[in-house]
Amino acid sequence: MTGLKSIIKQLLKEKREILLSILFGFIGGIAAVGLFSASGYLISQAALGVPIYALTVVIATVKLLGFTRAGSRYIERLVSHRATFTMLKHIRVHFFNRLYQLSPARLGRMKSGDLLSRAVNDVESLQNLFLRVLYPPIVILLVFLATTLFTAYFSVWMALWLLFGLSLSLIILPAIFAWLQHETDEATTEQASALSAEATETLYGFQDLTIHQAIDTRIQTFSDLNDDYENAVARSRIRELVHQTLDGWIGFAITWGVLSIGSYLSAAGEMEAVWLSMFMLLSLTVFENTSPMAAFPQYFRDNKQAADRLYALDQPEPSGDETLDDQQIRAQFDQVSFTYPNEERQTLKNISFCIKPGSKTAIIGASGSGKSTILQLLLKLEQLNKGDIFINNRNINNLIPSTIWNQANVVMQDDTFFAGTIRDNLLSDTNDDSRRVALNKAALESFNLDDPVYEKGDNLSGGEKQRLAIARVLLREASLWLLDEPTSSLDRVTAERIMNQVYTQAQDNTVVVVSHELTGLETFDQIIVLDQGEIVETGDFDTLMSKQGYLYKLKQIEKAVL
Repeated sequence: MTGLKSIIKQLLKEKREILLSILFGFIGGIAAVGLFSASGYLISQAALGVPIYALTVVIATVKLLGFTRAGSRYIERLVSHRATFTMLKHIRVHFFNRLYQLSPARLGRMKSGDLLSRAVNDVESLQNLFLRVLYPPIVILLVFLATTLFTAYFSVWMALWLLFGLSLSLIILPAIFAWLQHETDEATTEQASALSAEATETLYGFQDLTIHQAIDTRIQTFSDLNDDYENAVARSRIRELVHQTLDGWIGFAITWGVLSIGSYLSAAGEMEAVWLSMFMLLSLTVFENTSPMAAFPQYFRDNKQAADRLYALDQPEPSGDETLDDQQIRAQFDQVSFTYPNEERQTLKNISFCIKPGSKTAIIGASGSGKSTILQLLLKLEQLNKGDIFINNRNINNLIPSTIWNQANVVMQDDTFFAGTIRDNLLSDTNDDSRRVALNKAALESFNLDDPVYEKGDNLSGGEKQRLAIARVLLREASLWLLDEPTSSLDRVTAERIMNQVYTQAQDNTVVVVSHELTGLETFDQIIVLDQGEIVETGDFDTLMSKQGYLYKLKQIEKAVL
């Protein structure tokens, strides 16, 4: 119930609107009961031939109650919806603030379709929390109690019969259907999330699926998920209709019971028969108010699951409170091991090394050897399993992640590009002249700042994306450069030209380059060679070549191939 409690706290920020909603909801409900009760009494009196002047007060009361009912309903709708929409605003702001605070690694492991489902479907479903879950039982209970007290003045037995009907409609029947819907509702929410995720992935991968002739299989999977979801929704709807039907029958049974008790009392001379029509319409009207309870189990379950899914992101993540000074970066790994969540294979195994301030370090190794993971740990995008990382002699666990990012120029293998223009995707608030200089340094002279970029950079080649990512970092001043395969999609001449620009700008900074290529290693101060998550050797180029170890063998293989 943690998520639901958090949502209710957001709702309680609008106490005034909530209390007004309940007040005017009660006035509207009791006015409706009074309207039909007075109408029933008026019909009975008119049938007895009572003079019109004797009914003037009753007629005026009926008209007054009619206006009161309409006016209170309008005000109740106005304030209750205002409270709901304000609550939804607070929830959306909280949700996106929480997304902003999540570590990029954790956010990246979440399916985009699932996130979209939470941000749209789950938030929207919470509009029913007050209107369909919290508000109806309170107002119905108040109207029932007021009606029962009024009825008790004429007959305690009729009042007790109404209370019995109240317990059936308001407590017992909703509890039974809530229990019946427990498993199916939970499955429905998961199916909706899976359907959204499948739709998103199919749209994102439509081109590849079409080329590999796998689109039909994917569409069939989507269709099966959609059928499962529709069937689950249909079952829930059928249960709701059955609930409404049974609730209606309970109302009719209670009304017949009231008539039977009233007839008996009239025959016994304990109550005037003129009141019978009033109590018949009173019981019919009061049980009309219980119809929203048929949807209560469904809305309660939906809102609870939506709240839990939204506030699941509130699970605390390790963070620190220390900052880095604006100075050269020194990094040290001490017996670091790491395994990705939900994986058994260990990515890094007890690695230790030091990156000196102002040095140039190359991390090389085969694909999957753990090179990129080292950069992610340095950026605190992932949390350590074992060991320690120190940046400028401060444990990385104690550092605020943003203080590391502020000091880093980063090019990753999967940099993201956004729908807009080249100017937008440079992610810099510098002037256009500086942006053009950065494009030139990144060998993008043919690009104009106003050239369009499609979603995910789909109109850019792999090499253009890498050069645009490098242009981004050339516009920033930072003391730590982390470059992950920055030129893997470029020809050797272009790559050498661009990297010379990078090294020139970063000549006094700490630079770490991850690569599987073996060219240009002679210029690095330190080379770290990884194999299956372990450091097999480290040193400068000449030292490692003289040892004729792992790097030497790789260079020999390269020479033989080339």
